[in-house]
Amino acid sequence: MIRQLCLRLTLWFLLTANFSPANILIGLAVAFLLPGLKSRRGALPERLKDFFQSLGKIVQAIPQAYWEAMEMILFPHTQEEIVREPMPLGRTPGAIFLDIFLITFTPKTIVLNYREEGDYEVHYLRRRKR
Repeated sequence: MIRQLCLRLTLWFLLTANFSPANILIGLAVAFLLPGLKSRRGALPERLKDFFQSLGKIVQAIPQAYWEAMEMILFPHTQEEIVREPMPLGRTPGAIFLDIFLITFTPKTIVLNYREEGDYEVHYLRRRKR
């Protein structure tokens, strides 16, 4: 409970960048009013594994985003393509959000639609083939 409260307050202060007494009280109220996460017993190693996999994907996406941005500046990208990409089974809502965020984070791709059947519609911007 204390860890969740600290995490929520940290996120609140990162979002607001304000440490006034009024903002601290508002942050505490928001932290207590947010619904709690339901956890299963023995799920910690599973959650840590998911966390480290997600962290690895984020670390990969940052240089990829810069590379794609530079590519788009230097070379014209005129071809568009919409592709359905399958989603791994058994994804939690947080993992689905992270997948969509990482796809959209890179400049050449954006998720157009998420389907409950288990796939994403992704719009790709590609270089013209010669």
